[in-house]
Amino acid sequence: MRKRIPVTLIALLAFAPAGRAAAQAPAMERLTFDQAVQRAIERNPSAAMAAAQILRAEGLLVQARASARLAVNGTVTSTTLNTGVSFDGNTVVPRSQLTGTIDVTMPLYAPALWARRAQAQDQRAIADLGATETRRQIALAAADLYLTVIASHRVVEADERARDTAKAHYDYAHTQLEAGTGSLLNELRAQQELSTDAVLVESSHTALYQAQEALGVLLVADGPVDTSGEPAFAVPAPDAQPPTLSDIRPDLKLYFAQQRAAERVVSDSGKDWQPTLQGIFEPGITYPAQFFSPQKSWRAILQLSVPIFDSGQRAGQKQARQASLDEVKATTTGAVTQAQSEVRVAREAITSAERALTSARAAADQARRVLQIVAVSFKAGASTNIEVIDAQRGSRDADTAVAVVEDRLRRAKLDLLAALGRFPG
Repeated sequence: MRKRIPVTLIALLAFAPAGRAAAQAPAMERLTFDQAVQRAIERNPSAAMAAAQILRAEGLLVQARASARLAVNGTVTSTTLNTGVSFDGNTVVPRSQLTGTIDVTMPLYAPALWARRAQAQDQRAIADLGATETRRQIALAAADLYLTVIASHRVVEADERARDTAKAHYDYAHTQLEAGTGSLLNELRAQQELSTDAVLVESSHTALYQAQEALGVLLVADGPVDTSGEPAFAVPAPDAQPPTLSDIRPDLKLYFAQQRAAERVVSDSGKDWQPTLQGIFEPGITYPAQFFSPQKSWRAILQLSVPIFDSGQRAGQKQARQASLDEVKATTTGAVTQAQSEVRVAREAITSAERALTSARAAADQARRVLQIVAVSFKAGASTNIEVIDAQRGSRDADTAVAVVEDRLRRAKLDLLAALGRFPG
């Protein structure tokens, strides 16, 4: 009587991963989550563009300040006439004359200029907040690509595990056919499943490389960048005191700063009608001096400018400014509502993904056990080749589902931190 082999040992031997020589891939830089985010913020061109916007706003602020401060200009004029004017042997108007003057101008009362200076200060603050928001968007993009690479790795692992299992089944079917105890149909079915899994492996490898390349481009690296470990997202408890989002989220801070700036522009519209008073001091020197004029002189001027009638220009400007303010207010209100919704959606997504992940992992474990049982049953002649292939596909799909749900959970946690203004920290 032939000795029976334990069924558990048969299952392990039947579907053990086939040994293969790993292809030697070029070394790829590996970064942790925090390293990738920090490098993206430091190197991405968008950050440099945001810094340029700050510099531009600083320049406009300097111009606005200068227009309301002391200004000194010098003028040198050389005049040559066709002939000079003389009287009783004295030169009244010389033929050639050189005149030098200095204009010293100081706005003494200029509400409109002072208002533009304050508005330029608002724009400088907005540029700072805009740069912060740009860095936040860069960090979120880097985090998204980093999680994409991690998820792609999980899909590759699931597809490779399915391919190795299909390879083991094909090898068994081929051996059985050569021994005369199998059938060509069983071998072809097993080979078809192996070929299908091989295609999936190539597709998942391509998707992984594309994600690594995209991450490398975002980080301004010389090539693709791979992940090193998973990020640890410290998610606050649902019963924690919710923060005031407008105080911590850079995008909301930016919206409210833009609203305050627009409100200032509208409130300053009345200053366009106020008079402007300038003090002007002009010392001068003339060589040679004229007969009726001193060689050195100066004059002081007080110049008052009062707007009287402009055919509706200032009224139109105020109307346009009010429209801009209304638009900014609507945008801010919508952004606050959206931010609050993002927090609620992210928390619900985390709860749902955690439940789904528990079920997906259980399903994957159950699918692997089904595959083992069907494999043993097939070797004992109690099941068909089709049942084995169905079990293989079910196990592969269950493993892929786990990778998908894990990715959903990671992204939901990241979304919550971003919605609460806690990412990047």
